[in-house]
Amino acid sequence: MNVTPTPAQEQAALAWLSRLHDQPSSDDQATFSHWLRADPAHVQAYSQAQVMWELSEVPARTLADEDALALQGYLKAMRTSKRSRTLRWSGALAMAACLVLMVSMGAGWQPSRWVDDFGADYVTAPGEVKTVTLADNSQVTLDADSAIAVDFSQGERHIQLRRGAGFFSVVHTGEPFVVEASSGAARVLGTQFEVRLQPAGAQVTVLSGRVGVVPSRQGQQQILTAGQQVAYADGVADPLQAVDSEARLAWREGWLNYYKAPLAEVVKDLERYYPGRILLLNEAMGARRVSGSFPSKDPQAVLNALQAVLGFEQHSVLGRMIVVR
Repeated sequence: MNVTPTPAQEQAALAWLSRLHDQPSSDDQATFSHWLRADPAHVQAYSQAQVMWELSEVPARTLADEDALALQGYLKAMRTSKRSRTLRWSGALAMAACLVLMVSMGAGWQPSRWVDDFGADYVTAPGEVKTVTLADNSQVTLDADSAIAVDFSQGERHIQLRRGAGFFSVVHTGEPFVVEASSGAARVLGTQFEVRLQPAGAQVTVLSGRVGVVPSRQGQQQILTAGQQVAYADGVADPLQAVDSEARLAWREGWLNYYKAPLAEVVKDLERYYPGRILLLNEAMGARRVSGSFPSKDPQAVLNALQAVLGFEQHSVLGRMIVVR
């Protein structure tokens, strides 16, 4: 008879698998045996957990690398917790335990996000796009999974982009409007433009008006006008590019547009709209180029469509994480 475990049973199976991989006591083994026999769904859940365990080391290591400092603190707390009793966490097991915790907590298990949100004035959750009106009547449309801090107290209107991206419609008041992102900043009086954080810097795209962009405090300013874009990383700016600003900014209407973009970039964008994690573990596949227009509200459907064309594997873990290989 086929049975479908509940999410609670699947999480219990993962917890048992973690415990049994670290020299369980005879009491633990007896309790586990009783739990396994209590319900056929427990057997199915444990079988699924064993398959996931085989896939867990690389995703868990990736997560640990992404959130290294924060995860180290949580792992230290786990090791010293009284609730851990006699459990002794090996390196690989600790990483798998991180994966179990992350899956159990869903999108909430992202320490780097908690750091970004601390001190932020406006935040959007994964999948949420929101427009807010600031004190000067300028408007900011935050992309999914984004955060900004606002400070109008120092003679200029200062925004810090802490995560994700924001589209700014700035009202002219005579005071500079500065968006700080990574090592650089964009400075304007009145215009419409986007600032988007990237792994080592940021990217600025102008829809209308003029924007001055510096890649670092001592960097040379570049002036962008409508239809222009510049990216900077590690304090160094790339050459200006002419772009279709409307197409690049279509995320405000629920569309993600790409022309020969690496799959890794597309997956990273989709993760902002998925209520969990999407991990790409195939570098060669991540370098494949993608063109098309995709609805941002259904990341799973987009992945399915790309899978049909590119032929990668994808595995769903408890409905809260997708592993692409």
